[in-house]
Amino acid sequence: MSLFDKCYQFKRAEEVQQMGLYPYFTPIQEVKGNKVKINGKDVIMVGSNNYLGLIDHPHVKEAAKKAVDKYGVATCGSRFLNGTLDAHVELEERLARFMKKEAALAFSTGFQTNQGIISTLVQKDEAILSDEMVHASIIDACRLSYGKVHKFKHNDMEDLERILSSLGKNIGKLIVVDGVFSMEGDLADLPGIVKAAKKYNAKVMVDDAHGIGVMGEHGRGTSEHFGVEEDVDLVMGTFSKSFASLGGFVAGEKKVISFIKHFARSLIFSASITPASVATVLAALDIIENEPERRERLWEITKKMRIGFQSMGYETGPTQSAVIPVMIGDDEKAFMLWKMLREEGVFTNPVIFPAVPMGNALIRTSYSATHTEEELDTVLKLFEECGKKLKAI
Repeated sequence: MSLFDKCYQFKRAEEVQQMGLYPYFTPIQEVKGNKVKINGKDVIMVGSNNYLGLIDHPHVKEAAKKAVDKYGVATCGSRFLNGTLDAHVELEERLARFMKKEAALAFSTGFQTNQGIISTLVQKDEAILSDEMVHASIIDACRLSYGKVHKFKHNDMEDLERILSSLGKNIGKLIVVDGVFSMEGDLADLPGIVKAAKKYNAKVMVDDAHGIGVMGEHGRGTSEHFGVEEDVDLVMGTFSKSFASLGGFVAGEKKVISFIKHFARSLIFSASITPASVATVLAALDIIENEPERRERLWEITKKMRIGFQSMGYETGPTQSAVIPVMIGDDEKAFMLWKMLREEGVFTNPVIFPAVPMGNALIRTSYSATHTEEELDTVLKLFEECGKKLKAI
């Protein structure tokens, strides 16, 4: 038996391509605001995590250009050795202040951030308790740790407490959840999690990739939204959503961050964030701190779209964020709706198992503070027309 036999036997992608329903790895030729060019045609983007609309903001683009002029295009080294710029230090200091934590540490990607935090902190004879719907990066990070992994039912505090009560009081315990769950758009029950953590002497980590910049009065994420910032021990965030860049960070106690900094393999053995990416985040942070009206506008948009979909007869699930899923159920029907929308000029993301439970296929839509009323009305109109043709509504 050959190592590559599994590769030769994998035919599902080819079959879907032949059906004309393959939705992945689509080359985007140009980006202008909330429109992208695909195959020479302008399409309205409602499948991006560009929540605050900063990917083409003049201040952000100018900052990236200046950073390239000053530092070049890369560091060609890890943070541990030659890859730390003064800009990295400035970014971490500003992120710590913004998040109201003692310290912060930046990684090259969000995936590496979760990997570095969890696999470094949770060691032999310690335990991880994760929501069953957490992001794939958390699942892989748990696999890399030497601790025992326990999954609790999605947002089920009774199940979480059941597991916590079965563990010894002297065992180190880390509860890990997404702040905003990226497919369905619902929020973690942070008040309930914090209460359970205090009762059983556990630490709490929130992956707030889709919450920071968006949730809370000042954009500090779901912990601020629920008023439990002081009770959440570690907050992880990414730069590829509201910050319109690439990378990730963790914020928490200074001693804890120092430990991660000196032992996280995904930080030590990876090249540091590029100068342009660092400058982009700093510029985006300026806007997040000084333009709360962007968050206010985003919430107006999400309310309009959620009500719009529901009034047509679509199910939108438990979403409480800028991620609005349109529940379809059947995989092929989800792909067909995606294709019809794309052909009419709307970019969405079809999501199937294992990203969602089997039989729960959905069209994931997500919104930006810069979407215009005209763009939003067009999206709703096409969802209604295509949904009726497909008998999805």
